[in-house]
Amino acid sequence: MSFAGTGVVAIWHDLLPEARDEFYEWHNREHMPERLGIPGFQRGRRYIALDTGPVYFNLYEADSVHVLGGPDYLARLNAPTAWTQKVVQSYRNVARSICDVHYTAGVGHGAYLVTVRFDVTAERYTEVVQALRDRVLPPLTEAQGITGVHFCTADEAVSKVETAEKKARSQGTEIPSWVIMVEGCAADYVGHARERLVAELGNLLGNPLQPLGTTLYQLEYTRCKTSVSAG
Repeated sequence: MSFAGTGVVAIWHDLLPEARDEFYEWHNREHMPERLGIPGFQRGRRYIALDTGPVYFNLYEADSVHVLGGPDYLARLNAPTAWTQKVVQSYRNVARSICDVHYTAGVGHGAYLVTVRFDVTAERYTEVVQALRDRVLPPLTEAQGITGVHFCTADEAVSKVETAEKKARSQGTEIPSWVIMVEGCAADYVGHARERLVAELGNLLGNPLQPLGTTLYQLEYTRCKTSVSAG
């Protein structure tokens, strides 16, 4: 299924083990409902890693990147609740990008999702965007068991905005520049798609600026924009 808008917040992080129970209560009962209450936010999802990589991946879909750099979201980020301030201190190895969506297609949500993070030189930006959007990604949407394929690049200026919530974390925040997500209905289908995508990216990028970072995740929680309950 396509994303619900053209802007996304993508967040990867680890967590201190002793914070797990409180993290789930906070994320389910306060944080995700709070985010989906912001005008322009449409859907939020949380995933847990099945292989090497950051343990959690959180994805928020919004109408546009303008919503994500706008006053309503920034007001929330600059007024974190006491519970938020407490929980985010237990985050480790945080990576967060506010992104423009260049490609999104599919037939529905999948319980499994792989994220692929990489970088591209400025000189090749347009070429690589076009190749991914026109040639590399469309065939993946037709692969067996695949339910969605999505490609985004970070808006560096919006991603770098300092907020009170960001400052509450005990560590700095990485900003992944290019992100591809492939979701499907079984782990092996998504795994096969990942192998195919990594090979295609190797051919397209040659020697990338940094190694591809890929992690397979399983869906834990979804919330949609509803007035009184989780969608």
